[in-house]
Amino acid sequence: MLRIEAGAQGAIRREADLIEATVERGRFRRRRTLDRSPAVERLVLAAVARARDGDADALRFLYLRYADNVYGYVCSIVRDEHDAEDVTQQIFAKLMTALGRYEPRVVPFSAWILRVAHNAAIDHVRTRRAVPCEEVRSPDAEVDASGGERFADLRLALDALPSEQRNVIMLRFLVGLSPREIAERLGRSEDAVHGLQHRGRRRLRREMQRIQDEPGAFPLAA
Repeated sequence: MLRIEAGAQGAIRREADLIEATVERGRFRRRRTLDRSPAVERLVLAAVARARDGDADALRFLYLRYADNVYGYVCSIVRDEHDAEDVTQQIFAKLMTALGRYEPRVVPFSAWILRVAHNAAIDHVRTRRAVPCEEVRSPDAEVDASGGERFADLRLALDALPSEQRNVIMLRFLVGLSPREIAERLGRSEDAVHGLQHRGRRRLRREMQRIQDEPGAFPLAA
């Protein structure tokens, strides 16, 4: 049973450390059970409030507690373990921004994060099936290309990285895990994580430059 002592930040950090110490190293596992006890719900709500302000321990706690649940749910939709890993990492990479839309009084966090996972998984399936744009957006709709294009470029550049480099980059700079935490999560040494991070950042810069240097349109075949 969780004991939430004075100072939510310390309780969140201790619980995150406890989960991290007991979690199996390596890839995600499919987990269907959710602990919705009052003690857990109180700690989760405190973590959500701190994560909205960028607290690294709170984000780490939410990631460690729910990543395997999200992965299992996503995997049941996309039917591919590697794709499910990518989608799960993308969900938590954008979690701090997405938390602004979460209303604790409307739905428990565990239900909300699975709803986010559902939408992300469906979007992934639609992308894989190459659904024509006309089916998902009106041809007359205005498009704000500035931010969308930058995000699209980053996503393309990340997709071009070897999977291990991409995982380290996302866990390090988007989820906010430390090299030690990433090493434990992936079952690698810290030296290996540092090497993957260094090579991944260098490759990411090259890919971003290559994408930005490409012409805006492909020539039509003669």
